[in-house]
Amino acid sequence: MIECNTQLYDYQRNDLNKLFTKMEQVSNTYKLLYQLPTGGGKTVIFSEIANQFILKYKQNVMILTHRQELCNQTSITLKKCGIVNKVINSQVKRVKKTNEFKCYVAMVETLKNRIETGDINIDDIGLLIIDEAHHNSFQKLIDKFANARVIGVTATPYSSDASLPMYKTYDELIIGESIESLIENGFLAAPTTWRYDVELNTLQTGTHGDFTTTTSDELYASPAMLELLLHAYEEHSKNKKVLIFNNGIFASKAVCQMFNDAGYPAKHLDNETTATERADILLWLKKTKNAILTSVSILTTGFDEPTIQTVILNRATTSLTLYHQMIGRGSRRLPKKKTFTIIDLGNNVDRFGQWNAAVDWQFVFDHPDAYNESIQIHSSHDSHKMPSEMRSMFPNTLEIAFDVQQAYHEAIEAGRKPSTIIAASIDQHAQMCTDNSDTIAEALALAAQLETEVTWRVKQYGKCLGKATKNYLEWLQEDYKSKLEEQIKDVMAQRLTQKIAV
Repeated sequence: MIECNTQLYDYQRNDLNKLFTKMEQVSNTYKLLYQLPTGGGKTVIFSEIANQFILKYKQNVMILTHRQELCNQTSITLKKCGIVNKVINSQVKRVKKTNEFKCYVAMVETLKNRIETGDINIDDIGLLIIDEAHHNSFQKLIDKFANARVIGVTATPYSSDASLPMYKTYDELIIGESIESLIENGFLAAPTTWRYDVELNTLQTGTHGDFTTTTSDELYASPAMLELLLHAYEEHSKNKKVLIFNNGIFASKAVCQMFNDAGYPAKHLDNETTATERADILLWLKKTKNAILTSVSILTTGFDEPTIQTVILNRATTSLTLYHQMIGRGSRRLPKKKTFTIIDLGNNVDRFGQWNAAVDWQFVFDHPDAYNESIQIHSSHDSHKMPSEMRSMFPNTLEIAFDVQQAYHEAIEAGRKPSTIIAASIDQHAQMCTDNSDTIAEALALAAQLETEVTWRVKQYGKCLGKATKNYLEWLQEDYKSKLEEQIKDVMAQRLTQKIAV
């Protein structure tokens, strides 16, 4: 058996064997979906599957991609495996049945056109491999391969089209190594994440469910957001090689101009950039130590620059796939790069969880509607009102409200430190708990019930500060609760002492 010239890692070989074994156990119409994180080596694995399939079954293989860059990269990887292959692109008008190729790589639309015009015969294709299988554009072609086994490959088994869930196309999901495992075993870099609480009320969703370019441009090109971006960069990634993802060209160009005006080397790239200019910019990115590349609708797939040290999400998205693809651009590991930085300016971590956190991909595959609903809940705008059942726990307290933002403005006008706001809030919560309890234990139990209120007040305080990271706010929340408990104990102890004295 011929193996790829590229050395397979143990986890890749295990997944390869698992997929090939399963494929041999099921019928020809059984469709498999394989999940592996970005950077895990999906192309190497499915190239070796193609290699083994050709050798064993003497049948042809077709690999489908949705972008030209992926076509070319896949073709190169196949050649490293010793597989002579042909890319079916716009220059290839007809594929003769008597050619020497056993493997083809094609883009969806190009292949669809060739099939419709009868310029290619796919009856002899025994295996169809679909890269980035979450894209619903592949659905129009799968049924045309009546004689082929099907393996879809993706980092996120969650369809880009909610009306076409992946479980309706694929019979079984095979789950590969997790991001955390790949980090622990030295295959991916470990992330350090900095999150900023950004008000997204002005963003609107479009027909496909993600935030619109127009409203994103308006928000992220605003002076306040540009200032926050510059602050975040200078605080956490100054003089590092940075890749910035935006939702609109207008905002991306504003970002580029802002960094240039501040004296930093930055360039802009989008899907309208010419091929020659794009190649020059990517070469500049590779060679420039502290380069800042701000981009739109590009570089999420088919792009690999391991020297990226920081990924900045200067946008919000409701796409789980896009979230993983963007961050994955910085996760490539090098001998001198064991970590990388994520700066989130779109509340994306709140929406999807930490990039390296465990994900129940089987649940996502089996129950996409339920998963989508959970995302929508996290995407909804914040609102706040103490529940009536909680309010009833404090019958002896007349005033339970505390306007953090008003208190902040009053403190600033009076020349007081912002930290006095938190102290005043703790005082009020401690008073509420002690006024409605007879013992320390009862008061502490009431304090525990106030966790949601504490979270809300700390969040409002963070908005007043403007540039407080969520890491800091999480620490502040824990510190708040600790100080609240100590203050409750002190107040209750003083009351007990006064009773004894009387």
